[in-house]
Amino acid sequence: MPTPTRATRVAAALAALALSFGALAAPKLLNRVELEFPREARAAGVDRGSVKARMTLDASGEVVKVDIVDATPRRVFDRAVVRALSQWRYDAGENGRTVDVDLDFKLQ
Repeated sequence: MPTPTRATRVAAALAALALSFGALAAPKLLNRVELEFPREARAAGVDRGSVKARMTLDASGEVVKVDIVDATPRRVFDRAVVRALSQWRYDAGENGRTVDVDLDFKLQ
């Protein structure tokens, strides 16, 4: 059997690297529950805001944890975000994957 050339070894290494990056690809969103503008925010005179949240997924793609990373205004939209994101579903993959999302709220 011939000895692989340097080019062959490099090509094999690049192929393996591409496969490993494929395994690290962002989870694919399968089901999204829309956010509802909270009545409490409307009652408090808040008409817009934004939230950055981090979801932790289990191996089946279910959201097992939602963390609020940042929010403006603070604590106004947290419950609505946790309620909606907890129902989102992703494709199956490694347990413990995380997905960050930026969400905007605007009173219609």
